[in-house]
Amino acid sequence: MEFNAPAGDNLFDNAKIVGKSTRRIDGPLKTSGLAPYAYERHDVAANQAYGWVVGSAISKGRIKSMTLDDARAAPGVIAVVAATEHEPVGSSNFNMAPLFGGRDVAHYHQAIAVVVAETFEQARAAAALIRTDYERAKGVHSLEKVKASAKVGKGYGGEDMRETRGDFDTAYASAPVTIDSQYTTPDESHAMMEPMATIAAWDGDKLTLWTSNQMINWSKQAMGSILKMPAENIRVDSPYIGGGFGGKLFIRADAVMAALGAKAAKRPVKVALQRPLIANNCTHRPATIQRLRIGAGEDGTISAIAHECWSANITGQGGEHGTAQTPKLYAGDNRLVASYVGQIDLPEGNAMRAPGEAVGHLALEVAMDEMAEKLGMDPVEFRIVNEPKTLPGDPSIPFSERHLVRCLREGAERFGWSSRKAEPGATREGRWLKGMGVAAGYRGAPTQKSAARVQLSEDGRLTVFTDMTDIGTGSYTIIAQTAAESLGLPLDRVQVELGDSNYPVAAGSGGQWGAASSTAGVYAACVNLRRKIGEALGIDGDQATFADGSITLGERSAKLTEAGAVSADGEMDFGKFQEDYDIGTYAGHFVEVAVDAYTGETRVQRMLAVCDAGRILNPLSARSQVIGAMTMAAGSALMEDLHVDERFGFFVNHDLAGYEVPVHADIPHQDCIFLDTLDPVISPMKAKGVGELGICGPGAAIANAIYNATGIRVREYPLTLDKYLDQLPAIA
Repeated sequence: MEFNAPAGDNLFDNAKIVGKSTRRIDGPLKTSGLAPYAYERHDVAANQAYGWVVGSAISKGRIKSMTLDDARAAPGVIAVVAATEHEPVGSSNFNMAPLFGGRDVAHYHQAIAVVVAETFEQARAAAALIRTDYERAKGVHSLEKVKASAKVGKGYGGEDMRETRGDFDTAYASAPVTIDSQYTTPDESHAMMEPMATIAAWDGDKLTLWTSNQMINWSKQAMGSILKMPAENIRVDSPYIGGGFGGKLFIRADAVMAALGAKAAKRPVKVALQRPLIANNCTHRPATIQRLRIGAGEDGTISAIAHECWSANITGQGGEHGTAQTPKLYAGDNRLVASYVGQIDLPEGNAMRAPGEAVGHLALEVAMDEMAEKLGMDPVEFRIVNEPKTLPGDPSIPFSERHLVRCLREGAERFGWSSRKAEPGATREGRWLKGMGVAAGYRGAPTQKSAARVQLSEDGRLTVFTDMTDIGTGSYTIIAQTAAESLGLPLDRVQVELGDSNYPVAAGSGGQWGAASSTAGVYAACVNLRRKIGEALGIDGDQATFADGSITLGERSAKLTEAGAVSADGEMDFGKFQEDYDIGTYAGHFVEVAVDAYTGETRVQRMLAVCDAGRILNPLSARSQVIGAMTMAAGSALMEDLHVDERFGFFVNHDLAGYEVPVHADIPHQDCIFLDTLDPVISPMKAKGVGELGICGPGAAIANAIYNATGIRVREYPLTLDKYLDQLPAIA
């Protein structure tokens, strides 16, 4: 099925199940500990051995030698696979850093060996016996040092990440009111709870990976390229994932080393990367340096805006494009948006929840507040004044649906924005300086081709098969809701099977495209099944009504069970007409903070997000995604920072004890409101993804609230108290 025109009225507009708050159908398995996560798949392959991955102790250079005899002779050891004895594995379009093999070392904790033993403890103990002699090379581990040599980055389509419109320099120079500010964001870790983990088993020349991965088909294809074998000989199975945030979009060393270890040991091998290797061996969000220049008239109308972002990566490509939201959000005839990427000798930087926009908002939305203050305007009104009618970066492109102004106005009313005092530091309660902040949010809403198989059994139960994944976002439930609605069945008559590459290829979980794409694919399969059921019963399935386990057309009606066992495949392919629109999601984010006037401690007291993201398929799980993203944004603003040891080129705080993230006690009250405005351009469901919108903006709202509370503007994230403690107002 091709979605080649905006959706008209359909069955989802009068839905009984889709759009209703529904508890996750996988919830009981997860809360009882019965959900099978990758490392716990004890039943999928007999006689599993344990692998321990050894990471490089240098960040750049060459392995001179590895002493392996003691490890091989250690108790319980079955096999040792070492880089000095193995040719480099292949690469894929989804990986930048080398994953294994050869003597060259490109980054700290690059995998250089895997030890396979009968027990986990034996593998770990034997790995400690390996002695490696290195020839160190000098590396560069500071973004500031490579900034000057950075080149214009490339977008996902290979396009240059530098766009201009009008004459920015002239317009900026002549603007009555201007700002020119620089902001920095640090390297950040995904810090998901479940480690990268894989069980690998060979059956002749066929490989099965029970792993933790967000994108099943991508990983199957990539693994074929990495191991230089046909992708059709590889099965990837990942039904439950304990967090990913983009860190599990691609094959990592756990899967590669488990596969190589299993081949050497001639038995299944399980590998879980130890926490330090997750920070240094895997991927992270790269640091950025961002410069914002805005020029406006006395009435607040922006005439010139420039946003430039510098980041760096291990290959000098694929950096953190913090300018992604700037061509979308605010009007202005004269524009410059550019992203530059340098080469740095740190572990690979790659996708982390809302790559680009998450850190880009931390700069753009603070700059907007700085400009509003210079103009003497309310920050909410300044944003509304500069609301565009069409895409600012290309005025020929209309928005599909955009309700940002409504998000800001309704958010301001609900949050009590009118009680905010514009003068910084004017609100004090005892020892606490209090302030409010606002930020707009934008995240794109792409779609990906997605397929599914639906199977109706003789007893009237429906099973959905698709390789779509659930990373804790509620995929199981919204897919079940879609299928139940389409076939007129109660939710408890629908079973969903996910994450197996033997199933039809779906969108996977990434880029905020999962919900909109995968449910459309399931709908396509259900349309085909409706037709087959109709054919079996002599009723036109396209015209009939499916409800209460029956099919009805005019005076004719039959139970679905009368059709017998029926199955159908379907695929939703999204037409090129979508390229004529800008399809995005929008939010108004509001935050109240209290800053201790004595210690500088910041406490987030309230957070509100008003979101415009099309039809909300399951408000309960969507809210969970958004408030989780808001919490993650608070971490980015206030505490998260992978500290680089520039002497040795590694992340020092590479475990969950040293890498700080927010907990429940850090944010006592959060609220999320959905406008539930339908977007017929996105899919038949008229629903957009929402999981990454929640991290786009709240961090900047926190920064703006801290300024409102204290009068201190800090432009270096995270906003830790050491950066402003000496500037706090004098204590009376």
